[in-house]
Amino acid sequence: MEISFGGKRALVSGASKGIGRAIALQLSKCGAKVIALGRNKDDLDSLKNEDQGIEIISVDLADWKNTRKTLENIGDVDILVNNAGFNILEPMINVTEEHIDELFAVNYKSVINLTQIVTQNLLKRKVGGSIVVLSSQASFKGIQDHAVYCSTKAALDAFVKVCALELGPHNIRVNCVNPTVVLTELGRKGWSDSAKTHSMIAKIPLNRFAEVNEVVDAVLFLLSDKASMITGTCLPVDGGCLAAL
Repeated sequence: MEISFGGKRALVSGASKGIGRAIALQLSKCGAKVIALGRNKDDLDSLKNEDQGIEIISVDLADWKNTRKTLENIGDVDILVNNAGFNILEPMINVTEEHIDELFAVNYKSVINLTQIVTQNLLKRKVGGSIVVLSSQASFKGIQDHAVYCSTKAALDAFVKVCALELGPHNIRVNCVNPTVVLTELGRKGWSDSAKTHSMIAKIPLNRFAEVNEVVDAVLFLLSDKASMITGTCLPVDGGCLAAL
């Protein structure tokens, strides 16, 4: 199935490494003019070196007002991928107010901020668009030491459904992709303990973790016209992990 984004401008957050980087590169290969957002300038420079056609912008998405100021002259955007996010692993009893604020600022508030910025532009132009949010299987099930992270991802799923209702009449589609563990460089390091890995994989019917390209393919499908009747959905890319729920 051939997918083309020729003539489209795409904004990708958390694009300096991992899944976001791979999405930015693949969107560019499919013809989109990509704007990549990230905090780490060195990683963004590396992305630029890999694909000179990608525009890079360094910004701390946790800062709502500065994000708006930084992107105020970004121009027209047709496609948005809200990928930025991180986790702080700790038992619920150890969660601090600071950690709650840090996680929600990036994982949830920044998604609302970028979605508003892009949709305001689409509505002004009276054109349709497509938005995909990177959520997680953690939005569907409790995971030990992930109390706040699970909460941010559940909030994203609910936000996407509301956006689909409100923006659908304007032909703006909004969807989630909800992966299991993904074997990014960070993912491989985080799951290098064989006992921990075996326990998690035992819960996945396909008996393995997800590869980065498998998540990228799901994102690009939902962004594309091939998914023109799909909005408000949360698509697990989990090898069947949630099938038993």
